Amino acid sequence: MKNDDSPCLLLARDGIFPVTRDIDGNPLPSPPASGFPFPGTIQGEGKLNGIPSLFVRLAGCNLRCAWEGSACDTPHAAAGATGTRSLPAREVAGIVARNRDNIRHVVITGGEPLLQPDGVEALCHALRRHFPFHVTVESNATRYEERVAGVADLMSLSPKLSSSAPASAAGHHAARLRPDVIQRYISHARERGKDFQLKFVYATGSDVHEIHELLASLRDWTNEDILLMPLGNTPALSRQNAILAAGHAIRNGWRYCDRLHVSLFGDREGV
Repeated sequence: MKNDDSPCLLLARDGIFPVTRDIDGNPLPSPPASGFPFPGTIQGEGKLNGIPSLFVRLAGCNLRCAWEGSACDTPHAAAGATGTRSLPAREVAGIVARNRDNIRHVVITGGEPLLQPDGVEALCHALRRHFPFHVTVESNATRYEERVAGVADLMSLSPKLSSSAPASAAGHHAARLRPDVIQRYISHARERGKDFQLKFVYATGSDVHEIHELLASLRDWTNEDILLMPLGNTPALSRQNAILAAGHAIRNGWRYCDRLHVSLFGDREGV
C-alpha cells in the first residue's frame, strides 16, 4: 500500500492493539495478548472506563516517570524504547478499521503522542474517513497542540506530580507540570463543546495537596473532570493504593478512577 502523502507514526512494540487482522483483513498468526479470539479491549481508566476500545500506542516520551515502588507502566513506549516500528497514519487507520467489529472508541496513547502531532492529527482524520470513531488522545499535558485538540473528542490529560520524579529528577521536574498548557486545553474544550479530563496518579498523601494547588491555578473545570487513580502497574500494588485514593476522591468530590485493565489483565502489554 502506497502512503507517501500520509505522515508516519512511530509505534511502540504493541503498536495497534488488541487486533486479530492485518490491513487486508487476513488473520494474524498469533492471538491478542488479551486472550480473546476477537479484536478490542476495554478502556481501563478515566471517564470512559469500561468502554470497548482499540488502542494505538505511540513510542517516545519527554518525561522520565519513576514512582517509588513502580516505574513507568509503559516502559516499552518511553524514551529509548526498543522494538518500535514506523507506519503511515493512513495504514494505522486501515488496520484499526479492519478490526472495528462493534467497537466505536479509539484511544491514541503512549509514551507521549503529542511528540508526533502531524501523525496524530492525520490519524484522527484517517480514522474518521473509515467510521465516525470517538477518539481519545492521552497526554501528559506538557505540550499544547491545538490542531490535535481540534480533532480529538476527549483530551485525557495526566499531569505528573512530584511523586513521579526519579532519583535523578532535574529534567523531569523542569518539564513535568505546565498549568498554562493545561488551561489552554480546558479553554479549548469549553469553547468548542468538547470534553477533557484531568487524571492524576495517587501515590502519596502529598499528591492531594499538589492537586489542590494546581486546580487553584486553573478555571472552568468541575469536580467531575478530576479523576484520582491509584498508583500500580500490578493488581497487588493497585489494590494497595486503591482505598486511600478512593477516600481522597470521596472527600474532595472528585471521581475515583480504577485501573480496570490492570485488574483484569495484570501488567501485560497489548491489553
